[in-house]
Formats: sequence, C-alpha cells, structure tokens
Amino acid sequence: MMWDWWIIVGLGGQTAFSLRFLVQWIASEKKGESTIPLLFWYLSLIGGSILLIYALHRKDPVFIIGQATGVFIYIRNLMLIRKKAGRHARDALQACS
Repeated sequence: MMWDWWIIVGLGGQTAFSLRFLVQWIASEKKGESTIPLLFWYLSLIGGSILLIYALHRKDPVFIIGQATGVFIYIRNLMLIRKKAGRHARDALQACS
C-alpha cells in the first residue's frame, strides 16, 4: 500500500469519527447514564465529512452513500439541538419579563 496524503486524510477522518464514541462513553460515565453530548455530533459531522471527501476521491458509491446519509443525519441533529436551545432561551427570557 502506498502512503499518500489521501490515506492520511482518510485516517484523520476515521480518527475523528471514532473519537466520538470515546467522548460519548466518558460523558455517560460522568453522568451515570447513557447520554450523547454535543461534541459527539460535531465529531460525527467532522469525521463523516472528511470520510465523504475520501470516499468521493476513491469513487466508491457504497462508501459515498453511507457517509452522505450520515452527514445529513448529523447536520439534522445539530439543527434540532440548536432549535431546542433557542426555545429554552426564549422561555427563559419570557420568564424574566
């Protein structure tokens, strides 16, 4: 196997993607219950996006479809989290008025 910068890109994406499980495990242990911290979704998006770029370079349709679907889901989860945070902020402002 020839080590070129694309292999390094792919390994970097896989590392970011894998770190999300470590982050989730540590957060759950600290909380004493299963939880998914915000950093999990950002690592998912970063790692998934890098892996999607790598898959596009390799022209692997199976890998492309899998990563593109994942990236869509990670973005949607972050949008839902942001929407919920906005609702909580509005509720807090209304409570202070």
